[in-house]
Amino acid sequence: MLPVVCMAAVTLGLTGCEDFLNRPDESSYTLSDFYKSDEQCLQAANILYSVPWYDFFRGWIQVGETMSGNLYMGSNGFWKLTLKDGTVDDQMANMSASLWAVNARANTVIENINRYAGGTSTEVGRNTAKGEALLWKAMAYFYMVRIYGAVPIVHNNSELLESGQYSSLYRAKINNVYDYIVMTLEKAVEWLPETPEQGRVGKYAAYGLLAKVYLTKSGYGMSGSRNQEDLDQAAKYAKMVADHYDYWLEPVYADVFRGSGNFNREALISWRWVVASDNYWTAYNSLQSDLALAGFDEYGSGGAWGNWVGPSIDLQNAFGEDATKKTRNNYDRRRKNVMMMYGDVYDGNGCPSFWRDHPTKAKSDGSGTVTFSDGFDWTMYCRDVLNSFDSSTGANAVKHLVGDNADHEAEIGTPNGQMKTGLATHILRLADVYLILAEATLGNSESTTDATALRAFNAVRTRAGVDTKTSITFDDLFKERRLELAGEADFWYDFVRLSYYKPDDAVTRLNAQNRKNYIGLSDYYKSSNDAPYAGADGLMIPRVNDQEPTGQPYTIDQLTIPFPETDLQMNPHLKEEPQDVDISQYTYN
Repeated sequence: MLPVVCMAAVTLGLTGCEDFLNRPDESSYTLSDFYKSDEQCLQAANILYSVPWYDFFRGWIQVGETMSGNLYMGSNGFWKLTLKDGTVDDQMANMSASLWAVNARANTVIENINRYAGGTSTEVGRNTAKGEALLWKAMAYFYMVRIYGAVPIVHNNSELLESGQYSSLYRAKINNVYDYIVMTLEKAVEWLPETPEQGRVGKYAAYGLLAKVYLTKSGYGMSGSRNQEDLDQAAKYAKMVADHYDYWLEPVYADVFRGSGNFNREALISWRWVVASDNYWTAYNSLQSDLALAGFDEYGSGGAWGNWVGPSIDLQNAFGEDATKKTRNNYDRRRKNVMMMYGDVYDGNGCPSFWRDHPTKAKSDGSGTVTFSDGFDWTMYCRDVLNSFDSSTGANAVKHLVGDNADHEAEIGTPNGQMKTGLATHILRLADVYLILAEATLGNSESTTDATALRAFNAVRTRAGVDTKTSITFDDLFKERRLELAGEADFWYDFVRLSYYKPDDAVTRLNAQNRKNYIGLSDYYKSSNDAPYAGADGLMIPRVNDQEPTGQPYTIDQLTIPFPETDLQMNPHLKEEPQDVDISQYTYN
């Protein structure tokens, strides 16, 4: 929501919650006597790793995965791309409010350190905490500009409050917003350490985000090609990250997304969630509840209800899979870590291991069953396999899932809770930066055989177990990004980036997707020996639901999400044309 909704976040100051680092009880502190050590300055920045992002969580998935055609979460406006100005939608309102809350929190951390820090705190310690705040601020604006387009710039909360202009700001032009993000990240690079503490962001996280920002902005305002200077900057920063990590990826793709991989080196920027002892709701990761099948954890349908949610037919096809067939191709190691399909085995061999406390209840011949508290029986193959799906796409999600309490304790070391896990959410990974490097190097060419681009691109494919390439095109990169980052709410922004300079191409790709689902699929799976079905061909073959979706054909206007009604009521200027903003007026100290 526009800045005024963040005033509560501003005044909260150091209201505490338990997050990914240990921290003392802050209830006895006041602002004037808290920031007296480097540890306290960093503790002030801890909250930026989770709490203010929580209400963005569902919107993050709906935009990045549902709108992009990767994930079916019901026939809603995100799936059909039919969101309209002034829509009264809690999810849209929460998403906007959350992003503005991140910005307000980040500004507050910087303002409070500058105003109150002293004691034994050092310049390095103070700058590290402020650098973290700047990176998260830049991330919030990067999401906002790609989701909403032109947005207001809120540089200093206190000044805005004192001026009384918090509800009358005009939107800044998109190019101004990108310049502001770059300026913010450049200062973050100056302040952040090369080797951060575990789980925290550092200099190379900022370099990686700068690479992604430059790659995205390279096409804005262009027609048919991208700005070469921006492409060069994107390649430069991405290569700095690649060289620093020596082109190192986690050997096993699945390990990146397990609880035991919460702090893996490949994760450059992550949200850090915990099942907090003080019941602080927004410190938890609740995404498993939306994506997992009922009974996936020990809380029955009250802990998960994602039976009907599933990776799209189009994404399955991109992985070379077909839900109407009971055999899997499995030529790409990433597929089983993105989607569960009929016959899949999850036993920890290159995949997450779910329900590790039930191995004796499942028989190797597939006849074993496990009954969860909601009374639903899952037929299981080997030890950890689901072969019954309510999803009309024939698949269910895997990323963002931990499993039951035994899995949570084994992977993360603490119990889970109803709608609560401590699984980290990685929002910038080395593999992403490698693909950015390859795309920035490709630039405006039709193809490239550049050794640096190929090394980065093939590092991603080698881990996936697929053939390497000796030449790569934009289509190669567009698809590889989709497969590598599927489930990580990133694919939509590839369409946005493409639409900046090739709008027709972006819309054509969206319209070519299969956004339909199946009728009769669950009966097909549950039938024994493919029993005869009352279909034209005499076989139990599911048919496509031709009524989904209803939003096509898509147009370029649908690639920008409108502000929710709450924002428009708060600030009528959001409906007006954006203004040119001189970014040089803003500085950080």
